[in-house]
Amino acid sequence: MKGTEQFKKTIQTYLDERARTDELFAVTYAKENKNIDDCITFILNQVKNSGCNGFADDEIYSLAVHYYDEDTIDVGKPLSCNVVVNHQIVLTDEEKAAARQEAITRYQEEEIRKMRERRKPKPAAPQSEQPVPSLFDM
Repeated sequence: MKGTEQFKKTIQTYLDERARTDELFAVTYAKENKNIDDCITFILNQVKNSGCNGFADDEIYSLAVHYYDEDTIDVGKPLSCNVVVNHQIVLTDEEKAAARQEAITRYQEEEIRKMRERRKPKPAAPQSEQPVPSLFDM
């Protein structure tokens, strides 16, 4: 998943959770004229205009909430950029086991493929059309 998609997912998860726990924000979050894509565009434009390269999570989340709070807000033009989400992904024991098993399976398949390639007969050298001279022909 690209960083910008991860960023979008992170913001949306935060907003969903906030709407679930904050009744007043839930009403604001449900506005029909608001959407997550415009929210991300707004955040990216605000970050660009600030001139800073790093922000705390709370600063970014507050920009997202601000976007939903304001009825008339200039979102800005869509930007083409990469966003780095600085969150550590924590896997469950089941996810770790599944990832390990998948890695083992891929490794085994690769080794089997290598062994099969070694066993394949090498193509014979192309036969030349010229007859090979013999000592008896002289």
